[in-house]
Amino acid sequence: MDFAPRMSRFKPSPSQIATARVRDLQAQGRDIIKLTAGEPDFPAPEHAKQAVMELMERNEIQYTPINGTLAMRQAVQNKFKRDNGLDYDLDQIAVGSGSKQILFNALMATVSSGDEVIIPGPYWASYPDMVKLAGGTPIFVLAGQNEKFKMRPEELEAAITPQTKWLMFCSPSNPTGATYSHDELRALADVLLRHPHVHVLTDDVYEHLLFDDHEFATLAQVEPKLYDRTVTANSVSKAYSMTGFRCGYAGGPKDIIAKMSNMQSQSTAGVSALGQAGAVAALNGPQDLLKERAANLQRRRDMLFEKLNAAEGLSCDLPEGAMYIFCSCAGTIGRRTPDGKIIENDTDFTMYLLDSVGVAVVQGEAYGLAPYFRASFVAPEADLICGGDLIRQACVALT
Repeated sequence: MDFAPRMSRFKPSPSQIATARVRDLQAQGRDIIKLTAGEPDFPAPEHAKQAVMELMERNEIQYTPINGTLAMRQAVQNKFKRDNGLDYDLDQIAVGSGSKQILFNALMATVSSGDEVIIPGPYWASYPDMVKLAGGTPIFVLAGQNEKFKMRPEELEAAITPQTKWLMFCSPSNPTGATYSHDELRALADVLLRHPHVHVLTDDVYEHLLFDDHEFATLAQVEPKLYDRTVTANSVSKAYSMTGFRCGYAGGPKDIIAKMSNMQSQSTAGVSALGQAGAVAALNGPQDLLKERAANLQRRRDMLFEKLNAAEGLSCDLPEGAMYIFCSCAGTIGRRTPDGKIIENDTDFTMYLLDSVGVAVVQGEAYGLAPYFRASFVAPEADLICGGDLIRQACVALT
């Protein structure tokens, strides 16, 4: 088989490779503490599950419209107005099988060869590969730990060229948890206003996972003049712990939303009727569980943060949102493991943790910045404490 040239534009997800290695070790009988999860471990809301069961009882599980059921689009419309102060007509709303498909559809419908997409880093590993698959060129703007992993306005300005089609933006961020304040977004918006050819694709899936009284804002909300060139994407996966429902959504310019729906019509078509029923119930139902769950995650964040920051050779900042700690392992580079191997990079360090003490994390190189690793604090508290202690022991064992 001669494979299509597009298959050479991207590579398998590093997190999937790490997951495969974990499965191999578990198959060998090893106990592994997994700090790699990208999904909350809370149950889906009871009213969302009940809505799915009621739909099945009514046998209303046929094909759904490409752009989402009327009830789903209305729920999204109400959510954007309630939470973000954004008003969208129903034909300005897209519904996809998770926010990943929403982002993919937007890029595939608009990006072609020669187009550039600015991606602040560290970034979710899928962003650049989606851009490449669409034929575009990802332009990375990396911000280090001393910058709190946040892109500065002058860095955005310098990255924009006549070929720039999109800015892809995620706050709170995967993998760092960095969260842009209203004033920080205002400064970025001022740059974007000077470049009317640049559109904005925001990934707001961690909107409700905020800590320490941080408040969420999104770019089209901060600067209404960006409304007509911003696609604001979100999903029920992270906020409501409904990852398997596979239901994402977006609001944006009517012409872009229409092309995204056309793209979806030739791939997955309409989103699962069951997933949409659950999502409607979650978006329209009680919202008090969101703050309760964020408080729970904040407690777990603090547990893991304390353990990692106490480990020799590691250094991390307290994330403001999301569900990950992005930790520097620079102090371990060049050191030797008990079996004599030199730690040359963050991949070596993460494999050392996995093989020596059975703790799985993801190397920072997968997210565009080394030497770091991403550790998820969505794990049982006992695993966070034990995993943190084991990481500390592994660091002590380096010479």
